[in-house]
Amino acid sequence: MIELSYFAAAVLFILGLKRMSSPKTARDGIVWAGAGMLVATLATFFYPGMHNYGLIILAILIGGGAAWYTGKKVAMTDMPQMIATYNGMGGGAAAAIAVVELLKGEFHSQSFLVLAVGGGLIGSVAFSGSMIAFAKLQGLMKKSFLFPGQQKLNLVVFIATLVFGLILIFGSSTGGFPLLAFFVLALAFGIMMTLPIGGADMPVVISLYNALTGLAVAFEGFVLGNAAMIIAGTVVGSAGTLLTQLMAKAMNRPISNVLFSGFGASGGEEAAHDAGGVMKEIDASDAAVMMAYASKVIIVPGYGMAVAQAQHKVWEFCKQLEEKGVTVKFAIHPVAGRMPGHMNVLLAEAGVPYDKIYDLEEINAEFPTADVALIIGANDVVNPVARTDPHSPIYGMPILDADKAKNVIVIKRGRGTGFSGIENALFFLDHTRMLYGDGQEVAGKLIQEVKQL
Repeated sequence: MIELSYFAAAVLFILGLKRMSSPKTARDGIVWAGAGMLVATLATFFYPGMHNYGLIILAILIGGGAAWYTGKKVAMTDMPQMIATYNGMGGGAAAAIAVVELLKGEFHSQSFLVLAVGGGLIGSVAFSGSMIAFAKLQGLMKKSFLFPGQQKLNLVVFIATLVFGLILIFGSSTGGFPLLAFFVLALAFGIMMTLPIGGADMPVVISLYNALTGLAVAFEGFVLGNAAMIIAGTVVGSAGTLLTQLMAKAMNRPISNVLFSGFGASGGEEAAHDAGGVMKEIDASDAAVMMAYASKVIIVPGYGMAVAQAQHKVWEFCKQLEEKGVTVKFAIHPVAGRMPGHMNVLLAEAGVPYDKIYDLEEINAEFPTADVALIIGANDVVNPVARTDPHSPIYGMPILDADKAKNVIVIKRGRGTGFSGIENALFFLDHTRMLYGDGQEVAGKLIQEVKQL
């Protein structure tokens, strides 16, 4: 019955993940996968040799209660931080299992010992790296931390970690100082690997650590002989790996460049005058008139919209435009926001129909026919230097072709650069106008202005 329960849980995991591939069924997919985890957890209570039920139930109550509370209270702008934290917790749990099993030292074969050490290494890196990602997203530390010879030092720490891992595998004992040194170095490597990564790469980093967490859980599942952990970890690891590859492709950068280039660490080096021109302002009244009498308006949301919690007002404004016969569409870049799918979630929360939301490949050809491209809090994903300037750090990255619209209106709180720190040449083009202010307040003004037309 236990094995049958684990099989049922695995089926629910896979079907849940499949349903998450479409916004229309994603909510059901999450429920299905959650039901699978519940089945697997309950089945584990009947596993032969299981004990300490009181501690297990207490841990479930504490962890489940904390997750329920934070899940209810977390703001949409803080969702990436929560995802990073939960990813890290999964890796930390896998590392903790490795510690316990290595202290026991009871392995049926050398291969299980290798898996325990490998899972401990990967889980520790995912845990500490995710905590640094959380701190960066939360604004508790600099977006990046660079110093000369940093990558060489990281390599030394990684090699030292592998050396102590080999000592655990081939030595006479799996405990003592080698065990302590191995996990301290593994945690340190996760921190040091994440420190130089710039803020613009956080979505990819979160996805990567999610994949590592899944891999670590699968490894420890083999060590414990737990089929549910093996399957769940493999599903998470493979899905996370695929997502990481897709996001890196969307940025036209290899994973190695994301991890070791320090991109976004020293932005702002492109001066405003190098972008060509000056920023030209527009007031809400003129912007409302321009869009109300347009034929097609394409809206490009970014993290600024999330910070301002402006998605509801933006959708209300869009419905007003549609009442006047304007065609309105939303354009989503794969790495917009701070985590994969961030903008899609925000728009779904506001009630925007799925058929009005388009990916980069679907919408780019329509920008030349759009009367207005309205940018709300987006920056790097609409920066034309990605196509024109070979010296730019984002050169070659696929972008939304907002600059090809007949008119561009940018809602922005200030004149600063985006999360990566790179100056946006779009803001200085002749047909671009800047509408400064908080996204929600500006959207409210646009609504009032359109009502008066």
